Amino acid sequence: MSTSTPFHKILIANRGEIALRVMRTARALGYRTVAVFSTADRNARHVREADQAVCIGEALPAQSYLNIPAIIEAARLSGADAVHPGYGFLAENEDFAQACRDAGLVFIGPSPEAIVSMGNKAGAKRLMMEAGVPCIPGYQGADQGEGRLHEEALRIGYPVMIKATAGGGGRGMRLVTSHDRFLDALRSAKSEAQSAFGNPEVILERAIVEPRHIEIQVFADRHGNAIHLGERDCSVQRRHQKVVEEAPSPAVDAALRERMGETAVAAVRAIQYEGAGTLEFLLDAEGNYYFMEMNTRLQVEHPVTEAITGLDLVELQLRVAAGEPLPIRQEDVRWIGHAIEVRLCAEDARSGFMPQSGVMADWQMPTAIRVEDALEAGAEVPPYYDSMIAKLIAYGGTRDEARRKLHSALQDAVVLGVRTNQAFLASCLAHPVFAAGGATTAFIGQHGEALLEVDEAAALRARALACALLYSTDSPAAGNGMDIAHRLPIAFYMEVDGEACVATLVNSGGGRFGISVGGQEQKVQIIAQQEGRVRFSCGGLMESAAFNRDGDVLHLQFRGEAYLVADLTHAAQTQGEDASDGRIRAAMNGRVVAVHVAVGDEVRAGQPVLTLDAMKMEHVHAAPVTGRVKSLSAAMGDQIAVHRIVAEIESAEMAQTA
Repeated sequence: MSTSTPFHKILIANRGEIALRVMRTARALGYRTVAVFSTADRNARHVREADQAVCIGEALPAQSYLNIPAIIEAARLSGADAVHPGYGFLAENEDFAQACRDAGLVFIGPSPEAIVSMGNKAGAKRLMMEAGVPCIPGYQGADQGEGRLHEEALRIGYPVMIKATAGGGGRGMRLVTSHDRFLDALRSAKSEAQSAFGNPEVILERAIVEPRHIEIQVFADRHGNAIHLGERDCSVQRRHQKVVEEAPSPAVDAALRERMGETAVAAVRAIQYEGAGTLEFLLDAEGNYYFMEMNTRLQVEHPVTEAITGLDLVELQLRVAAGEPLPIRQEDVRWIGHAIEVRLCAEDARSGFMPQSGVMADWQMPTAIRVEDALEAGAEVPPYYDSMIAKLIAYGGTRDEARRKLHSALQDAVVLGVRTNQAFLASCLAHPVFAAGGATTAFIGQHGEALLEVDEAAALRARALACALLYSTDSPAAGNGMDIAHRLPIAFYMEVDGEACVATLVNSGGGRFGISVGGQEQKVQIIAQQEGRVRFSCGGLMESAAFNRDGDVLHLQFRGEAYLVADLTHAAQTQGEDASDGRIRAAMNGRVVAVHVAVGDEVRAGQPVLTLDAMKMEHVHAAPVTGRVKSLSAAMGDQIAVHRIVAEIESAEMAQTA
């Protein structure tokens, strides 16, 4: 029987950077490509760069990227004869793999049977134990009664990890440190597992204290060949989500690599696996390793393996899916140098890592390292999908060289308009524990406060620079290139990342300014300014920054930290001039997110009346005088234009005059 399954056109059942990544290799090998997209991604790069594209539904994943019939129909419509699932979404969905098979499409991944065997944590663990793979002591039985699970946890010994059998990404997972907390944690894990995966079943495992998270990349073909490509260290995690990944691991030597690699290869042979896969292990301080789970797909962090082996993992996937034997043997694999990857996510690290969305005002990725992304200036980051928006990967001859390159690249990247974890990632790379190769899965939990610390000196310089830029881009004299000094101080009323900031500026001419911010004096000189970049000097130190101004909003990026500056100077002056009449004017364009009073209420001067949300910052508008609320011209959810009167406060003096 022929083992060949040739194909000519590949539909990528995914979006964003992974869709572009697959397209790049597919195109290099002569394949045509088809993109699928939701209505939210109509203008996305992966749609534009594919040979063909098909809309498969509305913005929500269940109505588009998880809609199996729509994707199969898109393949039929475009004439695609193969499907690459990328990662996430449908990559580990046995129903999708089976639907592709039933439609006569080559699924670029393992068989539905292999996905089923490894997709359930309990079943996978039983299979691995039968294959002689070291597993964490625990319970993976069918009896899911609370009493039985409670007893098993006591038998295993605390701390215990509860894991959803169908889970991933940290969902349905709970660490329990004592017997009296077990039932509450179990119910919470089961509820989350049911909501996320439609399956409330869990397994229990002894919690390994402060382990390394080590994964082994494997490949196997339908001709009986199987190899491993070494390990990746994914220990830097937040809420069980990977943040930083590297290869090789600083905790794995050649002998341990060989043992873990042989274990992983034996595991894939035991299930007659085909394609790319990853076996994930926990490594304790004594060098013991334990199987956790197998991911039957390409991993987000695959570029670090590519960097140190010189192999294209997507190319290997395509060759294996077409029926070719693996082009390399185990003895051919070489690991040279070191690579580190960080996941750039649209999230606010200092507000509990809340996911963010919006429009990218500016997007400039460094060119000295590998970047996997799908964004550009003006692109929208929708709120419906995973928060990861880019991966930055640096390679070096040594680990420290790779770390330095990546840290520098993170500081150079320009990401304005949507808040990200950029500065947090740079802090992780710079931390002495990570720099020394000592990070375990406890790294972020132990050092979180230090990783989120603000560089106060840099923040002060950024505020002073913001004043100079607001003046330079707003002043007629500055705009006409005139060199005129204005000795009278100019007041600035700003919000910087939601915090009130009052400053004064004195124009000394020649682009030189004396700026007082928070009572601290700064001497700033604008040296050159063009196309969103500014070269400036502050306190004798010359530096550069990126900025983007949109009306009263200034996006500023300095030393790898993004600042969102709202200029309220004009609004504050307007309110100040009219304070005697009790009118409150909107300081910015925004949406009403809170109304604190009602018509007829008695209020004090300075009491909150209404809150606007603008550019993801909340702006509280307070009563200018003590009196009674005479009128409210804004309600919850209203979009308000800047300077619009939103409320009137009638003071006692006004009432008497009337």
